[in-house]
Amino acid sequence: MSVSKDDIVALRERTGAGIMDVRRALQDSDSNMDKAQELLRERGLAKAAKKGDRVATQGLIEAYVHGGRLGAIIELNCETDFVARTDDFKQLAREIAMQAAANGAEDVDQLKQQSYNRDTSRTIESLITETAAKVGENVVLRRVARFELGAE
Repeated sequence: MSVSKDDIVALRERTGAGIMDVRRALQDSDSNMDKAQELLRERGLAKAAKKGDRVATQGLIEAYVHGGRLGAIIELNCETDFVARTDDFKQLAREIAMQAAANGAEDVDQLKQQSYNRDTSRTIESLITETAAKVGENVVLRRVARFELGAE
């Protein structure tokens, strides 16, 4: 089945996936955008799982402070400093720091299992996995700390 250029462009903008991956997903789904997007997500998760045992020692420390009274700081790691400087990685770090400040978490595992505040159908762990698939590297949430004025 032939896939239109407009469909490829539209799906690529929605997902950020590569052109050939988008084309294959559209072909496999008979040009159904929603089905193709789901296929890309599933394939991306499979790719991310294969990267899980690779060492991630680069990354960012991201802090978020809300109103000067509440804040969180996280360490998010990846494999290369190149990926650490990408907008996708920086955005993920920011979202996780905001989540930690808003919801609190005693440890990394607890934070990863929380529902994402902006889309409760997803977890923080799924955000990390999706970003790992998108950037092509292992992404690891290493540490988290939350601070609240007057709390011990």
